Amino acid sequence: MAFEDKNLKCKDCGVEFVWTSGEQEFYAQKGFENEPQRCPDCRKAKKQQHSRSYNN
Repeated sequence: MAFEDKNLKCKDCGVEFVWTSGEQEFYAQKGFENEPQRCPDCRKAKKQQHSRSYNN
């Protein structure tokens, strides 16, 4: 399957970001079926928020 870069919109901040063909290939290899909903910055912030609440 050939992947092409896609423009997606972050559900948190509304910024447009590119989901690269390499990222899509990685998702497919991991068995993930859904496109990312958040831009890389919001994804990182969400992970940090989750790990902080988990550690407390």
